[in-house]
Amino acid sequence: MIPSDLLFRSSWVPWRVARRMETWAEGPLRRRAPALYRGLHCGRFQNLVQPVTSGPLHHFFGYYDKSPWNLSGDKLLALEVPFDDRPPTARDQAVVGCLLLHEGNRFQALGESLAWNWQQGCMLQWHPADPDTWICHNHREGGKFVGLIRNLKGTVEARFDRPFYAMHPDGMGAISLNFSRLHRLRPGYGYAGVEDPWAEDPLPDGDGLWWMDLQKGSSELILSVKEVARVEPRMYPPDVPHWVNHVQFSPRGTRFAFLHRWVHPRRGWATRLMVAEADGTRLRPIITTGVVSHYDWKDEDRLLAWAMGAEGRPAFHLYNVESGESRVVGGHVMQEDGHCNFSPNGRWILNDTYPDPYGMRTLYLYDLHGKRRINLDRFLSPARYRGEIRCDLHPRWKRDGTAVCIDSTHTGSRQMYVVNLHPIL
Repeated sequence: MIPSDLLFRSSWVPWRVARRMETWAEGPLRRRAPALYRGLHCGRFQNLVQPVTSGPLHHFFGYYDKSPWNLSGDKLLALEVPFDDRPPTARDQAVVGCLLLHEGNRFQALGESLAWNWQQGCMLQWHPADPDTWICHNHREGGKFVGLIRNLKGTVEARFDRPFYAMHPDGMGAISLNFSRLHRLRPGYGYAGVEDPWAEDPLPDGDGLWWMDLQKGSSELILSVKEVARVEPRMYPPDVPHWVNHVQFSPRGTRFAFLHRWVHPRRGWATRLMVAEADGTRLRPIITTGVVSHYDWKDEDRLLAWAMGAEGRPAFHLYNVESGESRVVGGHVMQEDGHCNFSPNGRWILNDTYPDPYGMRTLYLYDLHGKRRINLDRFLSPARYRGEIRCDLHPRWKRDGTAVCIDSTHTGSRQMYVVNLHPIL
């Protein structure tokens, strides 16, 4: 199946005719004949997408690096809020709950959070040690951000003096960071309501990545922002603000990656990807071109990242964090940044796109074996959802690899959807 954008822009189609055909397909055809539109873009008329939440309240999960499904596959974690047209303030509360898929997708409230954003929610997730019984999320209590573990009755089983960012796969520990600093330097990824103690310090020595021992309830700073920034090669003026973000453990938890970012007064912010062992040792830069975005681990040694490569253009690269080798992946059909993540069996890359000139996002799979792309569907991103309140699809795998969950606003309301992959895979 030839995607419509390539079909319409083929050399044998006059430019004016191609533009009219494309405008017709992305306008009247999409609205009046969605199955035909799907067939044009995806080579399939069948609708694989089903809503699992509905209004008048808004529902979403958050980021793409966690699965909202429990181990049994009969529940989906979700947040419920009464608005979606502005950034949350310190007074705005999100209801934490789960969708009971075996009971008609009924939303069961389990608690609340005062520490959340539109991009990553409140780091809501199933506890790795018992992903059928316990959930984890962040909250604000007593003037600080905390991490909570609840059971499925909503009872708080454990409370920690730091918020979660990345949970270790064995569930015994987690990495935390300063969400107040994120709120100030990267709006949309931090939480409102707590002042950053290091707001005036561009390279704080007492702030950075913290290891949380979930058995002992203790925490310690394992990598300071200053220590991270000093790792060679240094690529920045020393007096600009720095921060760390997007921490992710490798599948077995032997090491973790994160982004080191800084602000330049004239050039905007720049990024490099760093890797360390699980205890914070052997810190080293993996991508130092200044342009790095979304990434996902394939195994203990390799990760996929959208980054500026040695060839001088941004693309998805598969990096070996031990050997330093890298190669472009999906270069002919994965030509723009997206929220990439590997299927449970490692064969497929799930990805999405940002809105095109028609406001449409594409959800797709890339087959690493067959070197082919399969478009799953396209979703309108209404113009009002921009900037800090945007709603990325943030696709997440079901644990058995048979379905995908997304957040979307294509109906004019922020809701969650499940994409059935049985007909595809």
